[in-house]
This record gives sequence, C-alpha cells and structure tokens, in this order.
Amino acid sequence: MTERPNTPLLDTVPTPRELRRLRSDQLRQLADELRAETISAVSVTGGHLGAGLGVVELTVALHYVFNTPDDRLIWDVGHQAYPHKILTGRRDRIRTLRQGGGLSGFTKRSESEYDPFGAAHSSTSISAALGFAVANKLAGTPGRAIAVIGDGAMSAGMAYEAMNNAQAAGNRLIVILNDNDMSIAPPVGGLSAYLARLVSSSPFLGLRDFARRVARRLPDPLHRAARKADEYTRGWVTGGTLFEELGFYYVGPVDGHDLDALIPILENVRDAGEGPMLVHVVTKKGKGYGPAEAAADKYHGVQKFDVVSGEQAKAPAGPPSYTGVFAKALIAEAERDQAVVAITAAMPSGTGLDKFEARFPDRTFDVGIAEQHAVTFAAGLAAQGLRPFVAIYSTFLQRAYDQVVHDVALQNLPVRFAMDRAGLVGADGATHAGSFDLAYLCTLPNMVVMAAADEAELVHMVHTMALHDSGPIALRYPRGNGTGIALPASPERLEIGKGRVVREGKKVAILSLGTRLEEALKAADILDARGLSATVADLRFAKPLDEALIRRLLASHEVAVTVEEAAVGGFGAHVLTMASDQGLIDAGLKLRTMRLPDIYQDHDKPEKQYEEAGLDAAGIVDTVLKALRHNSAGVSEGARA
Repeated sequence: MTERPNTPLLDTVPTPRELRRLRSDQLRQLADELRAETISAVSVTGGHLGAGLGVVELTVALHYVFNTPDDRLIWDVGHQAYPHKILTGRRDRIRTLRQGGGLSGFTKRSESEYDPFGAAHSSTSISAALGFAVANKLAGTPGRAIAVIGDGAMSAGMAYEAMNNAQAAGNRLIVILNDNDMSIAPPVGGLSAYLARLVSSSPFLGLRDFARRVARRLPDPLHRAARKADEYTRGWVTGGTLFEELGFYYVGPVDGHDLDALIPILENVRDAGEGPMLVHVVTKKGKGYGPAEAAADKYHGVQKFDVVSGEQAKAPAGPPSYTGVFAKALIAEAERDQAVVAITAAMPSGTGLDKFEARFPDRTFDVGIAEQHAVTFAAGLAAQGLRPFVAIYSTFLQRAYDQVVHDVALQNLPVRFAMDRAGLVGADGATHAGSFDLAYLCTLPNMVVMAAADEAELVHMVHTMALHDSGPIALRYPRGNGTGIALPASPERLEIGKGRVVREGKKVAILSLGTRLEEALKAADILDARGLSATVADLRFAKPLDEALIRRLLASHEVAVTVEEAAVGGFGAHVLTMASDQGLIDAGLKLRTMRLPDIYQDHDKPEKQYEEAGLDAAGIVDTVLKALRHNSAGVSEGARA
C-alpha cells in the first residue's frame, strides 16, 4: 500500500483491513501517530488515558497479526480500548468519548463489529474468549479468540476458573497478559526477546511435543523425571510453570513496546499447533506521554487536560464529595474504636480508603479484584469480634452476592457494607450504575439497608453502622459532590428503621429515600404553588421500613409517591407490599412508585440521566398530577417551565 506524500499513516487505515496492508517497518510510525491521537482525544473528553497509552503498540500488533473481526479480540475491562476504537472505524467519533450520545468509555457490542464482547467489570475476558473459541471449534469455522487481560485483573479468581477449563478450546484461544504494573518476570533486553521468539516458534513447539511423546514411553520414574525437567527448564527460561499447570503454553516475557519483537512472536503464536497459549507482555502505563509516565497513577483516569503541560482542568470548587465525607467519617469511627477495620477490592482511592489507610495502615486491607473474597473475609473478621467496613461500589458488590447471602446474612454477622456510586453515575454509564442494590439486599432476612439523603446524614449513618452489632448493615450513597450542608460536629446514632419528616403538608406525601430528597423538596415547592400542600419525608431506611410513619402518611394524604435512585424491586416495592398487606391500598389511596426505568441507561451527565429517568422535581410533580387526574400534557409542560 502506498500513501500520499505527507499524509499521516493513521489517515490511511480507517480499519484493521487497511492496517494489515502496511509494511511491518511502517508500524512504528503508525503507533506514534496513534498514541498522539489518543492523547489529543482524551485531552478533550477526559477519561482513562494511561492504560490506553500502555497498549498502543500491542493494539497495532494484534490487529496487524490477527484477522479481526473474524478473530475475536476481547479487552478485559476496556479502560485500555481507546486506541482500539481509533483503529476500528471510530476515529471520527473518538472525541465524543463518554459524552451523551457518544462513544462508550468501554467496549460495547452495539457500537462496532470489532467489539465482540462488552466489558467494564474486570476479569471476564478469558471466560468470554473461551466461549468464542469453543463455539468456533464446535462449528468447524475458522477464527481465534484473543483475550487481553491486565496483571491487576489476574488477581480475580474468575480468570483462573476460565484458564482451568481452557483446554477445550485448543489452539483457538490466546491470552495476552498485559503486565503493566508489577512484572512477574521483567524482560532482560534482547536475550529475553530472543528466547520468547524461540519458545514460540514452530520448530521448538514440535521438538517439545516430540520430547513429551518420547517421555511418555519411558518407565514411570524416568517419565516423571523428564516431565519435571521440562517444567523446571521452562520455568527457568520463562517463569511460566504456573500457567503451564493450568494447561497453557507460556511465552514471554515480551517487551510490549518493541514491535520488532512483538510481531514475530504473535505470528508464531497465531500459527502454533499447540493448545491454548499465554503471551506475557510487559508494558508501561502512560507510555510515551511524560506527564502520564511521571504520575503515580500513570494518568489512569483524567479530566480534560492541556496536552503540552499535562495540567488537568480543575473542577469548580464545590461541596466535598460523598466519598470524601465517608472516608473522613470512617476515620473518626476508627479513632474512637480500635475494632473498626476497612476492606476494599482494588479501589482504595475510588472508595476513599486510601485516606483511611494513610491513617491506619494495619487496619486497611486491599484484597485485589476479589469481591467475593472481600465479603467472606469480612465475615470472618466480624465473627472474631472486629467491626469490618467493606467499601465497594454498588455495581461491584453484585459480584459477591452469594457471599452476602450465605456467608454474611444467613449467619447474621455484623459486616458493614459501604456502597459507593449508588444510583446513576454519569460518564461511566450502565456498567457502573448502582441500580440494583436495594432490590438485591432488601430481600435478605437480617439485613439493614440505609440511604443517605445528604452529607450530614452520611456521617450519622457511618456512626450508626459502626455501633450496629446485631447483624449486617448496608449504606448507599452516590458519586459526586454533596449538597453543601454543614457536617455535624458530632455524629448521631440513628434509630434503626426510623425515618424523619422534613416538611409537613396535607394533600400529597412524597416519601423519599436517598439523595433525591433535594428534588422532592423542589417538587413540594412547585406543588404548593399550585395549591397542593405537600409533605416530604426522608425514610432513611429501605429495610426495615418505618411502618408507623408510612401508615400515618398514607392514611392522611390523598396521594403518596415513593422516590428512589434504584431499579424496580427496591424501596417502592416494599412500601407497596406493606400497604397491600395492611389493607391500605384497599381504602382507595393513590400510591405511586418512582424509580429508575427498566432499561440500561447510556452514559451522560448525571442530571440529564435523572431527567431522562423522570426522577427530577418536574418528574415528581408530573407523577403527582397524573395521580390526581389532571391534564397531564398541559401541566407536565408547566411543571418543567
């Protein structure tokens, strides 16, 4: 393929089909242009930068060597997939990343044929790739499946569960271990690259297979000795014994930024006749961009930034974040009580536990991407008399649901769950939305579930959790900044299952759970202006419900509306069940529930998402007026005016 003079190579390769027509000596230039384009795009949109910069050469090499999309390329999590998106027909939209109506920040099946499997949660790639590989094998169709998984994601048990079953895929499955943090065995210059090329080559594979067949014909003692010698030799050369025991042929480590080494190794692996292969590639997060390489987190997640200086745009000054308030409140509890300990599953900064760890390093446990282990580990701590707080995003706690049920709730152990990112989360979209925790926790016997309406309530609830020793207790709070309310000088222990009335009225009752309280109060103002006096209650607890308060409100108001930042099956469903069981609905009460719609909402600004969900003040007013049989079309427009 010949390019026009002065035309960037990147302009000539809209898809991998054109990329594979390039000469191998052109790939270095292409990688440099791809890195620059990635930096430029993320400087405009913000997002995950460091991981993508670390796999630029690997992305080019994979699409060059393998016949994507027929060969299925699956990126674990997807933080590193921005260069992949640029090379797969989405360059013209790359500056819409994580914006409303734009490209997802992760891989997404509906977005491109080059995204065969959606991702955003960690450690799923090998299982999915195994499924693709076995399906092709059973159908007798060509095509390999390539999973690219980071060393952090390899801390999750699911990755090893998949590898333990990978023999069924044969040579159709290839795993790329992207080691960008703590290398298992660092590459040692040219010798390491030479050895990796050697052990991935067909002659070496054939010789090794022949040696195995010969060894199997030897008497048992000699067979065992030969097998051990083979294992230890491979382990000495490559460090791959663990992966070999799981049935993989290990190749590496390989310098993931050296295309001259990477291309022939991937070609050898592609053409190998052995079983499943694992290529250990060592990369540097943030590679090729000085500010990212110098940053402690390698610019993992960034705001919009200046490309020349690397300086990120500062968010406007505002109230402290809910995450920050939680961390401060938990530190205060730990200072009062030495039994308080904190657990996170590879998200110390995201959950605020990095601040807790700085103050109490011996009482902080980061278990890696292992939510199941985190929960049962906490159960063991609780059974031994400690007061564990498990700080996990709502969406990630889903991964440990059986442990919550079987190891915590069934045994009534006082594990404290702090669920950050409850509700809608903006740019991260549906994969990270905390939509389901009320539904999946409130159904469990022994469980107490709270939702903070503001930062002050969050402080009270952390204190309440610390002192709650009679069973499991969970607290949900959203991403982002609080309301700006003053924090209490000293926390208050809340009575379990008791809500509060924050505004008294007569005709309409709005029963709010969580941070929609602010919108509920705005809705009450609008209703009052229309002559519809409104009571607003903050229920605080989704379980147990404040039945006395709910009965009073339902009995004394013409219309009652529940409001929550969660999917159907949560707070509103439990209020409806209570009202039905106690005959309150039979009395003619107009009771409505407001919750997230029964869809996966795409990424956008949180306020836009809640408006789309109808969970803003205008949506609450509209629901009330419809319940009162007003002209919905006219009044709805008036409510939003």
